[in-house]
Amino acid sequence: MNTKSLLADILMAAFLVAASASAAETVSVSGSTTVMPVGVACAEAFNAQQDEIQVTVTGGGSGAGIKNVATGLSDIGMASREVKESEIEEFGEEFVAMIVSYDAVCVAVSQEIYDGGVVDLSIEDIAAIYNGEITNWADLGGPEEEIYVLARMAGSGTRDTFNELVLDDDEAETTGVMTFVGSNAEMKTAVTNSEQAIGYMGLGYAQEGVGVLALEGVSPSANTIADGSYSLARSLYMYTFGEPSDATQSFMEFILGEDGQAIVEEEGFIPVVA
Repeated sequence: MNTKSLLADILMAAFLVAASASAAETVSVSGSTTVMPVGVACAEAFNAQQDEIQVTVTGGGSGAGIKNVATGLSDIGMASREVKESEIEEFGEEFVAMIVSYDAVCVAVSQEIYDGGVVDLSIEDIAAIYNGEITNWADLGGPEEEIYVLARMAGSGTRDTFNELVLDDDEAETTGVMTFVGSNAEMKTAVTNSEQAIGYMGLGYAQEGVGVLALEGVSPSANTIADGSYSLARSLYMYTFGEPSDATQSFMEFILGEDGQAIVEEEGFIPVVA
């Protein structure tokens, strides 16, 4: 084979690969940073097993995911809460929900505070901290330290769920909060890097490095979330707006299938399909 012929074959092969890649149908997913580890891991596995559909996943928070799917910027919106009435009024009633896993909002403290004796609080105690009524750990059986209160920024589904279940209002004024963070990962880092902090995060993030509190004697676990005895249990969602395309439906079916639900469990969440 001469050099020109070889070069032509190489160029043709490169062209065919590029054409194949560009021919793949894309599915874009965005939203909740709580759901994002499931979305990313499932997308990687789904993309690896076929080449007709390419799934991409980005964060931004539940509010962004819901807005993006409603306005056509994303095919799927990830959310750690239900769609709000205000969002239905703004965008319409075409939201279609799929529960992809079960989760919990875990209240966590710095390891020093946990080791100092604060391992179990009531919902009333936590509300008093976030309302600014309790400001020192000594008032809760812990060390003589000011409570460094962390919360998620507006637009977070985890924030909305926490405020609704702890403060009875998803738009509650949390006057005790000192610092707002943008994601579950940032929350864990902030709690870990402090010696006197309290914050909240999804179950998949509440692992090593933080002290996860029991609430009124019940710790978050697969069993207590499934049976509802842990008071901050919740569902995690993926939304489409109207009926999904065939490609979007294929990815969602993968998530609810055996492989997808195994990934859900590997990521530290509770599968919805046994």
